[in-house]
Amino acid sequence: MAPSLNFSRWWGKERTSKGNPVVVTMENPNYSVLEINGPDEVFRPVDKDRGKNARQFTWALLLKAHKAVGFVSWIGNIVWSLLGSIKKRLIFGTVETEKSGKGRILYRVIMVFLMMALAFLAFELMAHFKGWHLHIPQSLEIRGWLHSIYFSWLEFRAGYIAPAIQGLTNFCVALFLIQSADRMLLCLGCFWIKFKKIKPKFEVPLKLDDLEAPGCNYPKVLVQIPMCNEREVYEQSISAVCQLDWPKERLLIQVLDDSDDESIQWLIKGEVAKWNQRGVNIIYRHRLVRTGYKAGNLKSAMNCDYVKDYEFVAIFDADFQPNPDYLKLTVPHFKDNPELGLVQARWSFVNTDENLLTRLQNINLCFHFEVEQQVNGVFLNFFGFNGTAGVWRIKALEESGGWLERTTVEDMDIAVRAHLCGWKFIFLNDVKVLCELPESYEAYKKQQHRWHSGPMHLFRLCLPAIISSKMKFWKKANLILLFFLLRKLILPFYSFTLFCIILPLTMFVPEAELSMWVICYVPVFMSFMNILPSLRSFPFIVPYLLFENTMSVTKFNAMVSGLFKLGSSYEWVVTKKAGRSSEPDLLELEERETKAMIHPQLYRGTSDSGLSELNKLKEHQEAAPKPPPVKKLNKIYKKELALAFLLLTAALRSLLSAQGVHFYFLLFQGVSFLLVGLDLIGEQMS
Repeated sequence: MAPSLNFSRWWGKERTSKGNPVVVTMENPNYSVLEINGPDEVFRPVDKDRGKNARQFTWALLLKAHKAVGFVSWIGNIVWSLLGSIKKRLIFGTVETEKSGKGRILYRVIMVFLMMALAFLAFELMAHFKGWHLHIPQSLEIRGWLHSIYFSWLEFRAGYIAPAIQGLTNFCVALFLIQSADRMLLCLGCFWIKFKKIKPKFEVPLKLDDLEAPGCNYPKVLVQIPMCNEREVYEQSISAVCQLDWPKERLLIQVLDDSDDESIQWLIKGEVAKWNQRGVNIIYRHRLVRTGYKAGNLKSAMNCDYVKDYEFVAIFDADFQPNPDYLKLTVPHFKDNPELGLVQARWSFVNTDENLLTRLQNINLCFHFEVEQQVNGVFLNFFGFNGTAGVWRIKALEESGGWLERTTVEDMDIAVRAHLCGWKFIFLNDVKVLCELPESYEAYKKQQHRWHSGPMHLFRLCLPAIISSKMKFWKKANLILLFFLLRKLILPFYSFTLFCIILPLTMFVPEAELSMWVICYVPVFMSFMNILPSLRSFPFIVPYLLFENTMSVTKFNAMVSGLFKLGSSYEWVVTKKAGRSSEPDLLELEERETKAMIHPQLYRGTSDSGLSELNKLKEHQEAAPKPPPVKKLNKIYKKELALAFLLLTAALRSLLSAQGVHFYFLLFQGVSFLLVGLDLIGEQMS
């Protein structure tokens, strides 16, 4: 911007304006006429549009039109590609089959709402075009039976339906505000931890020299790797665990294989034999009676006679790859802390940027670890065990009753029982263990179903024990009200009911109001709070908000199944994995493998038998026929599609009421349900 130069004052003092105004006219048509009325006229601001001739104005219009056409074509290409994907998915996709009666009932309820919404929309459109909505007619002004039905419907809607919907709305909004306040308190606790730099610390680190001392500081540690048909990830998991930096004679690794595929069993046996030849104390175990899923597998392994010689047990699922210093960063916390029962490390993901689904999962899990678990660990010394990447004191497991096969969330079960026995937990946010996120929506949906049905099933089983325990009253209240009810039951209930059922209904029953701050301001603010631990994902805040509401139908279905102990509440499906590793980890692993081959460590007494066994395994692998490739297709999810059409129908109805924010929310949420229902998010299959 040019500096403001006002010369009129001193110019007027020295001399006065004389003469007539000057008009300068140029013959060249590319210039326009300029009139100067005084000596200070040239210093006044000039209008931007002034001085442009017709040709320049035409070019400006053409440029704007070109930009508009480009934007419209870009939108058209997106819509066209989306319609093409929808067409292919409808032709080639496989429809999801509901195994439980609860899933079929929920689908039928949604379909009833959809049919009613379509009927109401048609009726409202007819009334709108006939002008019946402009005024409430008197008895003498009713024209025809349709007009009479519409007038009766308005009276019935305002007198009976609207109060019921408004009451349910107020109840869900109250739950929504309570849960938002809980999230706010957790975030404030996380900010306080960051501000005060609160971290669990141990006094004296372990040294290799201590191994020769009479009172050795290295306790004996048992490492367990439970797995079931993990063809893609067994090798990298076993390799990472076998390279833990811990004295060999004080470390025992159990590979707990529950695979029912014989070819996978031979592969895992071969990997175990390979590391056994390098001097690693590793054992392969396979159960003949495979009951109780993961809990039964761990319980069977803990019943071995040699386990009594070990003080701690570390557990890693098949896709987890701990760093070599993992035990040195976790086990020392137990020293001089006899009340400590569990040290939990944080998860880190190798495939965060694989697709949109993995990015959205990363937002949720970052908040879970950095906010929920860290705050509960610092202030309450309690949180739910994650089932992996943790070290347990074996004495704490035994006093808590050991692994039980009664639920599919055996990790949360043992954590609650240990908490009732008075054991304390520590969460290490700085110690991270690499693992994988589900890349397909099918795998993610099954995982979320287990994670939300299991806690409700466990709540039914643990409630009497919690009430009758000798814990302090505020700890009982925290366990029942916050840990179970608020975060496991209320969250999926109000999320599904408020945004997927009540909001569309209020479009057809406008007497029941849902304020704009409920559907816009508070959800956006809470999504912003959830995304703070992973600021790199901030551009995905809107997809994250829509996807969380979309997942509410799965979480609500799972919550009800677990609460009422329906068929799918005790169903375990192994999460599909791709076997990915980050590039630095692959390079580091290759370097270690090379060093191990250059300097092999063959132990006496195991060389000959181990080599012969390994050769037999290799011959068996080469001779075994390779299974034909299985062609997998993306699925079509009926409940999500039905909700998509319900929300889009409500969006059309909102246009009649000129509700702008409600229309856009329903439109985008309906499109989100449509994309998820057609399985267009996550891994795409043939």
